[in-house]
Amino acid sequence: MRLIVRLIAPFLALLVAWPAMAAFETRAGAAWVYDLTNDAVLLSKNAQVPLPPASMSKLMTLNMLFEALRESPTVTLETQFNVSQRAQDMGGSTMMLQRGDRPTVEDLIKGVIVQSGNDATVAIAEGLAGTEAAFARLMNERARAIGLKNSNFTNASGWPDPEHRMSAEDLGVLSARLIREFPEYYVYFSQSEYYYAERSPANRFNRNPLLSLGIGADGLKTGHTDEAGFGLAGSAVQGGRRIVFIITGLDSADARAEEAERLVNWAMRQFVERKAIRAGQRFAEIPVHMGSADSVPIVAAEDLTLLLPLSAANSLDAEIIYSGPVSAPITAGTELARMVISVPDLPDVTVPLVAENDVAEGGILVRLRIAANQLLQRMFGANAATP
Repeated sequence: MRLIVRLIAPFLALLVAWPAMAAFETRAGAAWVYDLTNDAVLLSKNAQVPLPPASMSKLMTLNMLFEALRESPTVTLETQFNVSQRAQDMGGSTMMLQRGDRPTVEDLIKGVIVQSGNDATVAIAEGLAGTEAAFARLMNERARAIGLKNSNFTNASGWPDPEHRMSAEDLGVLSARLIREFPEYYVYFSQSEYYYAERSPANRFNRNPLLSLGIGADGLKTGHTDEAGFGLAGSAVQGGRRIVFIITGLDSADARAEEAERLVNWAMRQFVERKAIRAGQRFAEIPVHMGSADSVPIVAAEDLTLLLPLSAANSLDAEIIYSGPVSAPITAGTELARMVISVPDLPDVTVPLVAENDVAEGGILVRLRIAANQLLQRMFGANAATP
């Protein structure tokens, strides 16, 4: 059974003054924007395509290290990892580690996040798994377990390799995981500068171009190779809302910085949170079979806040779906229906609706009336009814 309803309050008073929202057109080759607070994807462009992730894939190396910090009694922030010749020989961005150094895990976290140290990722890989190849295998196993569907890792650093790939969506899912699961370590992503043992002070600044702009940005990781272009896995908080975003395939660091800021402003300014439903709000009544009442009101089980584009109309269409009539007895709070709310430019939202009150089984008179009504309908057609 389906009922069409229209949610007008509280939207009518709140949205009439908002201007229309234009779709966001990004110069990035692939992009994914996710409102973590409201569990809503705001933008997806080529987001499931496996692409070279460059240093953004260091987020997976950090995920492995953060999990080890939480789960292994032998890995702490003070644990020292050895630096091998292989780690020292890594090119690209480094924290200038030398063979025989004994940086702490905390040193390596900062070296990866702030300096994008390829040498640091190899030290982490060897410290946790013995070899970088073994670590890459563990990365792939863990990636599948945490829901990364379009990723494959061959190294710990994002060093160019034709088999080393991540999709923008996977990078976003991983970024959201780091924020949700490891708040005690996520704070390192906003550190603006760091260098190890007074080496390479010129490489001490965090490459994230948004950290100093005052727009709530506090992570996560830049990336660049000739093949991948310039990319950023980022996050920002404004007004209690947090977004995670991925852009990749830009042609310069300046373009990356401009596109990232433009995207944050769009996501924060063109969507608004509004309370749409209050717990206990009644929406309809559905028929009851063999009950002490002919129908039961259905209500929202809990409050619902929606993230709405500013272009949303003054009301939202919703559809109540249920199987009925519902047989008595019915207990208050039992889910009897669901409401599907159509939100412009965003996925539909499904809300459970529950019985407002108990409905007992009907007594003998109710049963006799229903039986007589069914008999008359069979004898004289659907229009017959017993008063």
